[in-house]
This record gives sequence, structure tokens and C-alpha cells, in this order.
Amino acid sequence: MLFLVAAVMLLGVLLGSVAHTPLPVTLVAAVGIGCWLLVFAVREHRARARRR
Repeated sequence: MLFLVAAVMLLGVLLGSVAHTPLPVTLVAAVGIGCWLLVFAVREHRARARRR
């Protein structure tokens, strides 16, 4: 239950800030986060492949 409360609070903070930033800034941030997640996924995939 605490996890859900924390997730809702975090979502509210994030959506609140996105509502007040210009669209180009939001898109740049979204692309940056997407690239970071892609790099993380590739590193995890390579680490798991090495363990086998």
C-alpha cells in the first residue's frame, strides 16, 4: 500500500512539473530518459549474456 501511495505522489509531482514546462523541454527530457533506459537495458542484456 505504501508503494502505491509513493507512486501516486511521484506521478503527481512529475505530471505537475510537465504541465508547467514548454513542450520542447518536455520532449527533450523524455528523449533523454528513453536513451538512458535503452542504455541500461543493453548493459543488462550483455551482463546476463556473459553470465551464461
